[in-house]
Order: sequence, then C-alpha cells, then structure tokens
Amino acid sequence: MTSIDVHDLTKEYGTRRAVDGLGFSVRPGHVTGFLGPNGAGKSTTMRLVLGLDRPTAGTATIGGRPYAELREPLRRVGALLDAGA
Repeated sequence: MTSIDVHDLTKEYGTRRAVDGLGFSVRPGHVTGFLGPNGAGKSTTMRLVLGLDRPTAGTATIGGRPYAELREPLRRVGALLDAGA
C-alpha cells in the first residue's frame, strides 16, 4: 500500500491563486474527501494530484512517484471528480 503526499502545492491561473501552498498526507487504506465552499480549490487539488493539470509549484506524489509514473495507476488510486472538473 502507498500513501498520497502533497507538499507546498500551488496552482495559479494568471493572477488568481486557486491552491496556495497546500500540504497533506493520506495514509494507505483510508478514504479521504475534501470539503469546502465553491471555489475553494478542491477539484483543482485533485486534478493536480492526478496529473491532469500541472502545479505552479510544489509536488503531489503517490507512493513517492507522480501519478503519471505509476504502473497501472487505476489499480492503485481511485478518484471521483465532479462532472465539471
């Protein structure tokens, strides 16, 4: 089992900062969700963790590797994004 580690994750769209220096770890075997108001950066954070967008700064790894470098990532990580994300 592997953990998800996010360190100093930042994403900017022009002058708008959607995610600002976020850091967290998710232990193996735990189900985790993000709660917050619209525009808080929840979907953006997940897109960064899954490699769908590139961060302006910081890192997001799963078992020490970026999602794109995982072998059979769909067998290791499950994510449910909003249809608009």
